[in-house]
Amino acid sequence: MSMRIIFFLLVNLYLAVFHPVYANDAASDSVSAHAAVDGERADLLFYAVSLIGTAYRYGGNSPQTGMDCSGFVRYVFSNAAGLQLPRSASEISMTGESVDEQDLRPGDLVFFDTMKRAFSHVGIYLGEHRFIHASSSQSGNIMISDMHEKYWSQRFEGARRLLSLPLPGNP
Repeated sequence: MSMRIIFFLLVNLYLAVFHPVYANDAASDSVSAHAAVDGERADLLFYAVSLIGTAYRYGGNSPQTGMDCSGFVRYVFSNAAGLQLPRSASEISMTGESVDEQDLRPGDLVFFDTMKRAFSHVGIYLGEHRFIHASSSQSGNIMISDMHEKYWSQRFEGARRLLSLPLPGNP
């Protein structure tokens, strides 16, 4: 994927997901606290999106050698948020707090049954029903998919929130 396309995706992701904080809002303590959360989520998502095109490799956990879905999620959360997660998607599904699909926020983890066993695939929710994940069958690399596509909507199993601080406007 060319740098121009990646830049376009990053800008659109930022504009679609995050609300701006204006100078006259800075007087409010709650707004400045929300701005810090916004930055944490933005860092996580930008870091994840920067890995688009990285090769898929079963059991892999680094961009240099390729990553599987849980390796990708572990790598992003470790490097962007300082969180150490378990190795497998099913183990990761037991961390954080459960989230209903209608309450998803960018940075939440989304889980799918892709191998006829519970929580066999994990990705990071981006907003607007999109998620980023390491795909073995569709592209063979890290990519963005739509949760409303028939394949994913039929296999959705749940979501977890690891970044528990609220987004701006959501106390």
